[in-house]
Amino acid sequence: MLLGDIISRLDDEAMAMQTLVGLGDLVLLTRVETAAAAEGLTPGGFAARAVSLFSNQASDEDWVSLIGVMGQTTDPGQACLRNILHFALRPPKEAVHACGHGH
Repeated sequence: MLLGDIISRLDDEAMAMQTLVGLGDLVLLTRVETAAAAEGLTPGGFAARAVSLFSNQASDEDWVSLIGVMGQTTDPGQACLRNILHFALRPPKEAVHACGHGH
């Protein structure tokens, strides 16, 4: 499956939610639920919005990292969503200190 196909599938709220649950990562699911609630979205809606956010705002480095992660797995859709959600959940750049951590 091509990257564009994966992204277009994950841009659908129901498909994003199905893939999110399929990750089996309760910590990530809880973070997504918390962020979604703060924005008045469902977790699937947040995940789908994260895909759109990544598509529009990711740097070249973010894209290269995504492609690298997807190439090392048997389920590129899950790897893609996991990477994109981590991108969407990271603190805004102005909140990151010189040490590289958001405090």
